[in-house]
Amino acid sequence: MIRSILLVAALMLAASGAGAATAPKVSIASTAQLSTPLPYPYDEQANADAAVAQAKTRALATHKLLLIDLGGNWCPDCRVLAGVIALPEVKAFVDEHYVVVTVDVGRFDRNLQIPAAYGLTGRLDGVPSLLVVEPGANRLLDRGHVSALSDARTMTPQSLADFLARWTQ
Repeated sequence: MIRSILLVAALMLAASGAGAATAPKVSIASTAQLSTPLPYPYDEQANADAAVAQAKTRALATHKLLLIDLGGNWCPDCRVLAGVIALPEVKAFVDEHYVVVTVDVGRFDRNLQIPAAYGLTGRLDGVPSLLVVEPGANRLLDRGHVSALSDARTMTPQSLADFLARWTQ
């Protein structure tokens, strides 16, 4: 009985990753090896609604996923994630599979209508919060995992790349 349960669990786990692209092999082992200064990825003056709408249109036209990166320039984890995404091997992978839009959420007091549009109301659990959206269905794919990278500075660059690869098809 227990062997049957374990077999079913293993098959379900394997199926959940089926179709996902292989993550790029990241050239550095630690986020401490990122070049400095780290980027400031969020435009605090941007019209978030317009930026997300434009990115969604591009994602639909190019048959890619929409990656909405919610965060703030004050956040070291957000800046580390941006630094990893800027690595050539990760950038090539992200560009192949995603249209990325960054949205400044201030100190959790700005542009919260963006996550609310995907059913995430109230305060975010942390930043960066990534919304992986299937643009045709306007469906959030990573529900329950949007704040998984909110401790990006303690993660390896490879684990960050693996997370991004997890949602690709």
